[in-house]
Amino acid sequence: MSETSPAAAGGWPEPVVRVQALSESGATTIPARYVRPETERPLISSESSTDAGDDDEITNNIPVVDMSSAAAATAVAEACREWGFFQAVNHGVSPELLRRARGVWREFFHQPMEVKQMYANAPATYEGYGSRLGVHKGALLDWGDYYFLHVRPPHLLSPDKWPHLPPHLREATMRYSEEVRRLCERLMTAMAVGLGVGLGEGRLQEAFGGAEGAGVCLRVNYYPRCPQPELTLGLSSHSDPGGLTVLLVDDRVKGLQVRRGGAWVTVDPIPDAFIVNVGDQIQVVTNAAYRSVEHRVVVNAAEERLSMALFYNPKSDLPVAPLPELVSPPERPPLYTAMTFDDYRLYIRRNGPRGKTQVDHLAAKPPSADDDAHHPCRQ
Repeated sequence: MSETSPAAAGGWPEPVVRVQALSESGATTIPARYVRPETERPLISSESSTDAGDDDEITNNIPVVDMSSAAAATAVAEACREWGFFQAVNHGVSPELLRRARGVWREFFHQPMEVKQMYANAPATYEGYGSRLGVHKGALLDWGDYYFLHVRPPHLLSPDKWPHLPPHLREATMRYSEEVRRLCERLMTAMAVGLGVGLGEGRLQEAFGGAEGAGVCLRVNYYPRCPQPELTLGLSSHSDPGGLTVLLVDDRVKGLQVRRGGAWVTVDPIPDAFIVNVGDQIQVVTNAAYRSVEHRVVVNAAEERLSMALFYNPKSDLPVAPLPELVSPPERPPLYTAMTFDDYRLYIRRNGPRGKTQVDHLAAKPPSADDDAHHPCRQ
């Protein structure tokens, strides 16, 4: 088993254990640090249920949007309002590039541990090879390793953090990131148009600081085989703190679950599609017209799983608040207080993924008892 020393951990509260090393150790049980409370454990079953109660799981599919359709903006808006998630097909990014990007990162995670450890990350920026979120000593951990990179703006891109093996990883990752960034810009336009309140097609992009100001980050997730998948999660339930997430999932193994009412929906991915979801910043900017949704990842006893999440975020030092066009007191007051993304993302970096508690805390305070108004949305 490979660990880093506290000194080498670069700010982590305790030595970092690589989940891949645990998986490959041959152990038949998982350490207690990875065992979730019973109420948070997934149901591992070969049968799907369509009559699910609290914390049950169903196998279904999130909405599918054809990005080449003339009705794409309407379909995107409807999916963002009703689900906060959808699968994008005919999105314009070549299947060959998707397979290549996935392939080079799968090769990276199968490099010798000493190669990967050269890029061990620290909680200050999370850039590099990591195995935990949050800095609380003794916290429960997720069954997964990851690699996190800043792509844009250019001054945040750190070439020394980009792996040199396999040889084509850097070129493939940059090309992939740029193609998906352009897709994000199209999605932002579709979401603005789909709001249907006379917003210009560039209004959401403007609220993010424009195309040049928006941030782009990439997190590649690696979920090794797990001897007790019924006891743990690959990634705890959370909503994404950023603006928009475009996820390329494993082409062989399911694992993403989306919270829908009292049930967890296991997403059945379409080959060569992207899974797109609303992040907290879009929820804030649209004054909850579009909402972020809790999701989590389950793991597998027989198969490893890899996914690539590209996060499209507001300019990090720009205060983010509901658009004035979407606020009309007293019927529709602003539901959130302004905050920069720099400040907002500190929460998950310190505490790890915790449902929707972060955006809930950002909800504007209701009027005082002296006011004769009623706040319509306590998140």
